[in-house]
Amino acid sequence: MSVITTKSSLLLRELRELMASSQKPQTRLNNITSLIASHMVAEVCSVYVAIPGEKLELFSSKGLKATAVHKTILNVGEGLVGIIAEKAQPLALSDAKLHPNFSYRPETGEEIYHSFLGVPLLRRGQTVGVIVVQNIKLRSYKDEEIEVLETIAMVIAEMIATGELGVFFAIKEDDPRHNKPHTVEGLVLSQGIVIGKAVLYEKRIEVLKIISEDMELENKRLINGLRDLKHNIEKLINGLEVISNGEHRGVLEAYQMLSNDPSWEKRLFVAIKKGLTAEGAVQSVQSDVKARLLRQKNPFIREKLYDLDDLSYRLLRHIRGDIDKNINIDLNEDTILFARNMGPADLLEYSSSSIKGLVIEEASPNSHVSIVARALGIPSLGGFGNIINIVENGDKIIIDANAGILHIRQDQDLEAVFRDKLLTQASLQKKYDSIRNSPTITRDNIPISLMINAGLMIDLPYLKLTNADGIGLFRTELQFMVSSKFPRLTEQETYYSSVLGEAGEKPVTFRTLDIGSDKVLPYFSRKKEDNPALGWRALRFSLERPGLLRLQMRALIKASSNKNLNIIFPLVAEISEFVEAKKIFLKELDFIKLKGYPLPKNYSLGVMIEVPSLLWQLEELYEEVDFISIGSNDLLQYLFASDRGHAQLSQRYDPISISVLRVLKKIITTAEVANIPVSLCGEIAGKPLEAMALLGLGFKQLSITPSNMGAIKSMVLSLDLDKITKHMDDILSHNKSNVRDSLIYFAKDNKVEIESFSWG
Repeated sequence: MSVITTKSSLLLRELRELMASSQKPQTRLNNITSLIASHMVAEVCSVYVAIPGEKLELFSSKGLKATAVHKTILNVGEGLVGIIAEKAQPLALSDAKLHPNFSYRPETGEEIYHSFLGVPLLRRGQTVGVIVVQNIKLRSYKDEEIEVLETIAMVIAEMIATGELGVFFAIKEDDPRHNKPHTVEGLVLSQGIVIGKAVLYEKRIEVLKIISEDMELENKRLINGLRDLKHNIEKLINGLEVISNGEHRGVLEAYQMLSNDPSWEKRLFVAIKKGLTAEGAVQSVQSDVKARLLRQKNPFIREKLYDLDDLSYRLLRHIRGDIDKNINIDLNEDTILFARNMGPADLLEYSSSSIKGLVIEEASPNSHVSIVARALGIPSLGGFGNIINIVENGDKIIIDANAGILHIRQDQDLEAVFRDKLLTQASLQKKYDSIRNSPTITRDNIPISLMINAGLMIDLPYLKLTNADGIGLFRTELQFMVSSKFPRLTEQETYYSSVLGEAGEKPVTFRTLDIGSDKVLPYFSRKKEDNPALGWRALRFSLERPGLLRLQMRALIKASSNKNLNIIFPLVAEISEFVEAKKIFLKELDFIKLKGYPLPKNYSLGVMIEVPSLLWQLEELYEEVDFISIGSNDLLQYLFASDRGHAQLSQRYDPISISVLRVLKKIITTAEVANIPVSLCGEIAGKPLEAMALLGLGFKQLSITPSNMGAIKSMVLSLDLDKITKHMDDILSHNKSNVRDSLIYFAKDNKVEIESFSWG
């Protein structure tokens, strides 16, 4: 047995005996600090506890002045103790006074102490305090000593959190927010409208026994728990038809890979060697990893945190032997589940239950649980801050996951409005179903092409469901974003081939990798940028890494053998960027030909017009490209210098204002002269009133979200294109400021259907 194990086990044994005594909480804590100081051969041992207001209070000390206890208070980030709490990392110094963050508190009498070792008290990734040992002489603390103190810190953190030391730092009081109605905006994870009652989902198992009495027994319990965990996940994945293919299966397979991670298992067994039970080891490793990942800004690293949380929770259930017992939540036919976070496996475990809707605080549209929610067809919202704190079990909830709005405890009048909405939408759904297979032509017999935007295999069934004319924009980066590693050539080729296979004879336009800004790959390092939306992203990123672009071009060419291949490049600011990308494509085409592989039947290369600088290069651009598509989301935010995700600016600028319409008119007019096909993809194309204006400008092809197809098609069938074209010419020539009102009046006068309900 190693020195660290012997030292840790002896200290843990004495600590367990001390905790079993019937002492008062403060006396017990004082004895704990004395015990640790003795074992660590330190003149000082102090425990600081997190209290409300982002502060740390000295709760006990062996060695510092007794009068400082409960009097010395530090802010998180202040002094050495505050830095440890903020960063959730240990700090060992041979001479603490030389550290730039050293903060001297005269009431403690610590001026005589030089060496300093502090570790955070972590529970579920949150810092609940700090434990410190100090020595008078200069001393370099060994790694073994730091590990021993970290083990003890985990035990003390659990004692603090469960109130065993008489410390309660999160006393819940009556909150008036729990009685008031709320309406909050969030991110749409999976579309739909639903009314139901809140059920709070709390994945929590209290670990009552942390200190081990039999290391061999705990090793066996952990081995059995890991074995059962892996078997359960495999059974879950293979037993559900809903995940037979698509990204949702890939997400769960990545989740399965994490359960087989040897580094995770190694840390668990090391924790047992330090003297912890199997449950204590799981909680210790989870808390340590969570503390580090919570401080990462990369959303995909944080996504791994949610999966690890879920795995740890499931492993604890296997170790305790209660995996087959239902989680303690009362599901009913009106359940709208609320959770801070949730792993994909947990959602699948309850897919057969009557979950009408889902609200997950920390989820994003591309998170693993969101992908699975869409596969299950559960209307879902996410991206909220502390929404759990203002919701109670049984609260009336309305999820509008079409508009991204959550209504909590609203009165019966609003509920009646939404029930009418659901009835109206059901009626419109029948109408949309009746026109699904009708040709998309205007009243004056002009054909319009309506295509869908996609990016995941889960989107492809909408081609048949909506009878769209094709995929006007396929976002290839989503495959990269849901993968735990960079997709290899064969993986990309198989993926693109599957997309083309599902599309059949319908055209697909693949957008090359568009990462950067708010889209980050977990396996690529990213430099901090002050303005990431204007930074190193999209095509400029790919051109800097030509090997990456060549690989994608090769995969697309090989996947498109004997088929038509359409590729579009995003965020082009200079024609030279497209020319450079085109050269890479042609070089890969020659390579494929040289190797004897079958080539695409035809190919077309285009540009996304998103950057305003291209507006003064249009004629020259059209000499180089085969087609163009307008990315209205980015183009509009750059035209208005307005972040489209900014809450205060979201309603400030009208996307069909006169300035925008004139820009779009210039693009399409010059494209028609050059005989270049042009389409538009973006949010404005999916709204009936805005889409009507686009058709009036001259657009004949729109690419929209599948859920908007019914409303847009209904509008097209009721529209006289010649009349709206003349009306738009009148608006542009007379510089009308109230464009939206003018279009609404036109729609009413000409009986154009501009209802805006989703294709359910």
